[in-house]
Amino acid sequence: MITVWSVAAGLVWGTLFGLIGARVTKKMAKGSEREISSMSLVRTVMDVIALAAVYFTRNLLPLRFEATLVSTAVALTLIGVVAAFRIAAQMKK
Repeated sequence: MITVWSVAAGLVWGTLFGLIGARVTKKMAKGSEREISSMSLVRTVMDVIALAAVYFTRNLLPLRFEATLVSTAVALTLIGVVAAFRIAAQMKK
């Protein structure tokens, strides 16, 4: 049962940071070419912060570290892919 809670917590945490990153990326996509080229760096930094938070709280929370980390990474990836497709579709118009 603890694994289920760990996966759920990781998915929620990854989705939260993924949506924040997508929002930042969307705002940067409306800017100049220089801002557009730095979007990837910002997304990477946001992902590293989210995963580092999971790493540093591994002994504080009664969750399985591996399950939480993997599910966070999965949520970050899925939100990132969806956001990238949506931003690309908006930029085509």
